[in-house]
Amino acid sequence: MYSDAAVAVYVKVAALAARPEGCTAKVSVLAEFLSMSKSAVERGLRELAQPHPDDQVAEVRTVRRTLPGGTGTSALRTVRLVETRTERWVWIPVAAADSLTPRQLRAYAAIAYAVATRHPLALAELGGVLRHHTGRAAGQPVSERQVRRILAELGELGWITVDERAGYRGRHAYTVHSAPVQPALTADTDDGSGADDHDGSLAIEDDLGIGSPDHAAAGGPIRRRRDTPVARGAVENPAAADATVLPPALRTGPALRPYDGPPLQLSPRVWRVLEPVRHLLPDLSPYLVRRIAREIGHQLDHGTEPIRLHARLQHRYASTLPIQNVGRWLLGAGLPRRGCALPACESGVIWHTGERCQVCAHNAAQRRSGAPPGPPPPPAALPA
Repeated sequence: MYSDAAVAVYVKVAALAARPEGCTAKVSVLAEFLSMSKSAVERGLRELAQPHPDDQVAEVRTVRRTLPGGTGTSALRTVRLVETRTERWVWIPVAAADSLTPRQLRAYAAIAYAVATRHPLALAELGGVLRHHTGRAAGQPVSERQVRRILAELGELGWITVDERAGYRGRHAYTVHSAPVQPALTADTDDGSGADDHDGSLAIEDDLGIGSPDHAAAGGPIRRRRDTPVARGAVENPAAADATVLPPALRTGPALRPYDGPPLQLSPRVWRVLEPVRHLLPDLSPYLVRRIAREIGHQLDHGTEPIRLHARLQHRYASTLPIQNVGRWLLGAGLPRRGCALPACESGVIWHTGERCQVCAHNAAQRRSGAPPGPPPPPAALPA
């Protein structure tokens, strides 16, 4: 059985080899496509180039085209043609290899094959496909708990839909998607600021009176933190030091040290949520990115599904006028939940059912009639 990395490399090489010019991508390019290290891609290529112990057939053939002096072009790689009549195979989109981890990709391919052959897949069977490849448990199937976690990750990313206990003899039923499927958020209701029927006040400009670390009091919003010159020499008493020792920007205050801590890193779950606005992050300071990551992590830790937070951010970014201050918009408008006190309410719509929230509708009716706020509908009338 090939390793997870080898499977991911094979899918990408096979897709590139289908072009008229074939697969001419360098190892570094393949690693960038697959979000893998160069060493992992090289190990996968070596594994695919060696004859498999079961059938003594190599899946990938590499033709070197670099001269001994180091000049020339990258290698040309081709894949073995699959005998569709006698071999078991399934088509999967190459986009899955680009966006999923090797372990997730193997699980996705196994589920796609089971769906194509109408095989009722059990968790133990899927665990046997997702075997450990390193460590003390090498060669052993992964646990059902790990299988459930991988299924949840694929479901959150939108590559599969799992209907639990809806299949043969209580097994899960799967729907495999050729592209990530994310539920679309409906437009905001008349509950809250900026509603579609103009009952609220739609903010089109940022309040410049609200300060932030990236906002200058007189110059308006600044997306990048200004590089402040810093005195490199050791000064025991900056106030009494000679003016030539400190730069002009630091003569009236203490010297600011540049950030020399570890580089900023975001967890995979936070990075997936930020997918709709990733291109805006380079304009933010590390301080603001950390605040945004903490806010996302706080909501995820308190029960908000990653797919729900991703869809909320995607919808609000698509329906917002040009943003003047990205950090303030993300923290104040893009990420906060709108709606009533019901946890399932998402801007006046019940997230899991898509139905209109009765509590929000009741509150809106009370405001339109001018009557004092009354009690919400009885609990029996609320959706489950």
